[in-house]
Amino acid sequence: MPKSRTQFAAVLPRPPTPRLALSIPEFCEAHGISEGFFYKLKKQGEGPREMKVGARTLITFESAAEWRRTRENQPGRGHRELPES
Repeated sequence: MPKSRTQFAAVLPRPPTPRLALSIPEFCEAHGISEGFFYKLKKQGEGPREMKVGARTLITFESAAEWRRTRENQPGRGHRELPES
């Protein structure tokens, strides 16, 4: 007798659920900064946007990308203008 749909579905592995956000420790590790520096940036109003999910604080991948773009575009932060030759 052939297997029922529910029996067949239980056998097939499901694709992993995509991650949509990072915890603060994961964000810090991904960006090569310490948690102390993260909280310093947050206190100065320069941290990424955060969202609360229950007791957890998460940072979406979109917010992390926006934070990186903002920091890249700040004059005097991480890049210098080369003199014209």
